[in-house]
Amino acid sequence: MDAAIIGLGRWGRSLVESVQGKSEKLRFVLGVDPDLERARDFAAKHHLRLAAKFDEALSVPAVVLATPHSLHLPQVVAAAGAGRQIFCEKPLALTHADAAKMVAACERAGVVLGVGQNRRWWPAMRELRRIVEAGELGTLLHIEGHNSNENSNAVSGGWRTLESESPGGGMTGAGLHALDAIVGIAGPVKRVKAQLLERKPPPAPHDTASALLEFESGVSGLLATVRATPFYWRVHAFGTKGNAEALGETEIVVRMSGRPPERRQLAPVDSLRAELEAFADAAEKRATFPVTTAQMLDTVAAFEAVVEALRARR
Repeated sequence: MDAAIIGLGRWGRSLVESVQGKSEKLRFVLGVDPDLERARDFAAKHHLRLAAKFDEALSVPAVVLATPHSLHLPQVVAAAGAGRQIFCEKPLALTHADAAKMVAACERAGVVLGVGQNRRWWPAMRELRRIVEAGELGTLLHIEGHNSNENSNAVSGGWRTLESESPGGGMTGAGLHALDAIVGIAGPVKRVKAQLLERKPPPAPHDTASALLEFESGVSGLLATVRATPFYWRVHAFGTKGNAEALGETEIVVRMSGRPPERRQLAPVDSLRAELEAFADAAEKRATFPVTTAQMLDTVAAFEAVVEALRARR
């Protein structure tokens, strides 16, 4: 399937590099970026036509959005109106109301909407979800998610540093991945309490965000993200019979009652290529996209609630 990449910044380039010349299911044929000079060498290397305006992508069967978050709603609505298949990087939207409009536009047009939550394709996370869904841990009681990185030390400017585009400290970047991971396992969030502690202003902020969650299922949860510390990922599910902990992309530790802990190392997967190929499969009607629109809305609703709680410190 031919696709256009909208936005050739760091992440847009990563998406192109994950599939170009490697995938038999999706290839990028057009790159759209307002800074044509910046994108020219990259486009030539990956055999992309270049355009400066979003509308020029609507002649291509599929569009992949790696654009500022505030542009997602109008771009998705426009692409759906043109009958294009759509893959949108996370966050799908900054509010549940905007996300619902995007989902409705795609449903009216009969096109696929995929979302870029690549951690869902990490082998450790897929195994953790399988263990929980199979009931191996018994009744799920509690879940914790932590995603930290030191991106704030490397990003000195640009739209990602704006409160209007990235609210909630590190929640919009690293934190949202962990939130989506635990919502994907425990379901919709009912109630949130949260705090954002800011110890150094931008650039390179030293802030920490944390939240106490109650899920509609009765499961409790904890969430944390730190913007200025080396990369760390942990999602830990606790049940009545045992608990399982995903550490990074390929490692999982399972602890069951009456047994010694079991540490499993799984084969690595290119999660960006995997999610884009899953999108292509859905667009070509070979399979449904693994993240349902209901799950997308659950994650955005939880994200909006966490951000509101961080702002109010309640």
